Amino acid sequence: MIYKSISAQTLKRLPVYLDLLNSLPADKFTFISATTIAEALRLNDVQVRKDLALISSGGRPKIGYQTKNLIYDIEKFLGYDNVDSAVLAGAGSLGRALLSYDGFSKYGLDIVAAFDVDETIIDTTINGKQVLSSDKLNTLCSRMKVRIGIITVPAPYAQEICDQMVKSGILAIWNFTTVTLKVPDTILVQNEDIAFSLAKLSKNLSNRLNIL
Repeated sequence: MIYKSISAQTLKRLPVYLDLLNSLPADKFTFISATTIAEALRLNDVQVRKDLALISSGGRPKIGYQTKNLIYDIEKFLGYDNVDSAVLAGAGSLGRALLSYDGFSKYGLDIVAAFDVDETIIDTTINGKQVLSSDKLNTLCSRMKVRIGIITVPAPYAQEICDQMVKSGILAIWNFTTVTLKVPDTILVQNEDIAFSLAKLSKNLSNRLNIL
């Protein structure tokens, strides 16, 4: 299937659809319609139908999609059918939480190792992931052809570790710091600004309380 351009909002909804589909009893939902998905997630059925049409040609009028095929189509589009190796820099509280999360595998992500400068945790393991000295990052990434880097180091060290990752062959960076990283145009960066998300949530809650 030749994919059309897809919006950021649609891209955010696709994993939600996938989670719902994977949670359904296979014997009861051999086929599923966009309307059923929309009702389960309290979304607009027209929007769901448009989203699915962008990534799957398997929909049939009055029948819907074969559930297992739709799961495959979404996973293929999102790249979940190919497991990508990643490394994490900064094994502090947030880094440990990410290393301890076993759910990444179903999204095609495998954190193969963590790196830190704290000698008290170097050569230890977190959820089966070894913590190595940061000076070994280049060697491991080059040897294993790792293409994704996760940054959870303190802000003052974010750019330095980013530069190190780029030099080692990393092509995509998941940035959990507040720093705006400077990278070449060929490098992808996804920023997760927790402070901004919390501020937005608090502001929306305040607005809601003022209405009540």
